[in-house]
Amino acid sequence: MTSVAAEAWFSAPALRRVFDLLNADGGEVRVVGGAVRNSLMGLQASDIDMATTLLPQEVMARASTAGIKAVATGIEHGTVTLIIDGKPFEVTTLRRDVETDGRHAEVAFGTDWKVDAERRDLTINALYADAAGEVIDLVGGLADIESRTVRFIGEAEKRVAEDYLRVLRFFRFFAWYGSGRPDADGLRACARARSKLSGLSAERVWAEMKKLLSAEDPGRALLWMRQAGVLTEVVPESEKWGIDAIPGLIAAERAFGWKPDPLLRLASIVPPNAERLAEMAKRLRVSKAETAFFAAWAASPTIPAAIADTAFDRMLYRNGAAGLVTRLKLAAAVTRQKTEGDLSLLAETARLKRLLARAEAWEKPVLPVSGADVLEAGVPAGPRVGELLQRLEDGWVDGNFNADRATLVARLKAMI
Repeated sequence: MTSVAAEAWFSAPALRRVFDLLNADGGEVRVVGGAVRNSLMGLQASDIDMATTLLPQEVMARASTAGIKAVATGIEHGTVTLIIDGKPFEVTTLRRDVETDGRHAEVAFGTDWKVDAERRDLTINALYADAAGEVIDLVGGLADIESRTVRFIGEAEKRVAEDYLRVLRFFRFFAWYGSGRPDADGLRACARARSKLSGLSAERVWAEMKKLLSAEDPGRALLWMRQAGVLTEVVPESEKWGIDAIPGLIAAERAFGWKPDPLLRLASIVPPNAERLAEMAKRLRVSKAETAFFAAWAASPTIPAAIADTAFDRMLYRNGAAGLVTRLKLAAAVTRQKTEGDLSLLAETARLKRLLARAEAWEKPVLPVSGADVLEAGVPAGPRVGELLQRLEDGWVDGNFNADRATLVARLKAMI
């Protein structure tokens, strides 16, 4: 018997309250999906999702009686979120799909665990654990966890046609949990459905891509996405640029202790072209902060090979650190990868790492004078105030930020 009873999360008092609440009076509830999957694969379980034979209204009613906060997060699809001791538990009534259109599903509630399992996407996501911790496998998920196979439940093309986002989920789960080659039927179904991805909301597509790019090593998943034509469909900017930089970047992350960064990884497979990156950000509807990341990278200048620290500081001041940090990380990863065949590049890798450390620790100095000082010196309000201030700032930067306020005020008076 396979069990998750020994897992720390399974014996938590909050989860036991959910079992006690929904297993009483003819109801049944089981943990389903990620928590079970991750525990069986020796990985940390985070969110705990649950499935129940009870209707969502009954779940809400029982929670109210027990003094448990319940939120109707997706009640039309059977989902109620119970919050106990500050921890959320998504509880969803067993379902079957009545009708699907590739994006949304009309569902009917039921009490058949096998029907509920068979409507899910991947075998490794359709494992249940009952109140005793016993794992219940109705679709062959245990064998696939053992072999680290990411496989659609039943007929792959049918599963994909129910929700085309499953194309990206297939590769995302392969990036996180797969081994070897992807399941052939799944890969074929995803390749055939790639043109349907354009009908999905940009937010859903970007959310899946960001999760995929956050995996410890998404390299193999990206390779198979490219082979299936899916990567070009989602990120056409990568078509001619390629994904060859990914292995070196992953190796550099591990060697230098960098945290996996989905934005940096995406940057490594697209060209640093401001116009194309702006189009990509708009198409994928990435956040303002993420858009700024790509804009700063595209705008950052090339760093001369023998730049002095003082000159680099001036570059940081005029361009900002963010874009230069991205440029340095990508360059360091590429150079480090090349050192495997050319030890003479070790010094260049060390130089890039030193500049990177300087950029990451850099704090922008503040110009000691302002427009108010120019006005106080007798210059009337107008464009000349800004012009004089800019000249002062340029001289201050060129002097490596050494001039103090008194010196700059004296310069200002001399200019006037």
